[in-house]
Amino acid sequence: MSRFLPVVAVALVAVSASWAAAPPAKVGIRATSLGLVLVDAHGRTLYAFDLDKAGRSACSGACAAAWPPLVTSGKPRAAGIPASKLRTVKRSDGRLQVTFAGHPLYFFAKDRKAGQVAGAAVAHWAALSPGGVKVHATSAGGAVPPPVTSTDPGYGGGDGY
Repeated sequence: MSRFLPVVAVALVAVSASWAAAPPAKVGIRATSLGLVLVDAHGRTLYAFDLDKAGRSACSGACAAAWPPLVTSGKPRAAGIPASKLRTVKRSDGRLQVTFAGHPLYFFAKDRKAGQVAGAAVAHWAALSPGGVKVHATSAGGAVPPPVTSTDPGYGGGDGY
């Protein structure tokens, strides 16, 4: 009987460790001063970094201390956004970082409360809309409008030019 005790103890530790594991990350949306943006399960704004390339994080070390990545223990869950746009990428430290529409997601350490969007005013950083569009803040606190994608050259044509 005593030789089975260590096996049972190891099994109990393994089961309790799996119960203690953090749940998979959840990404949803929230109305902010920038409009609707992506947030985590606690309502904290999620950001994208302009220097990330091909869905890979370019933010580590001191950068990751100021802009902690949204990491997950499994497949991330979607709330009010297309689940098909949520993926993960392995970071250089081996953790899984959540991506949305190809953008690795981060928090801004100076955003302390749900709904804060201070990180969107920092160069090379933007909040993300539910459509995956980067939303930068203006100096007046609002959102920078997305670029015009019309094919209209803007001069109106006709006899009034």
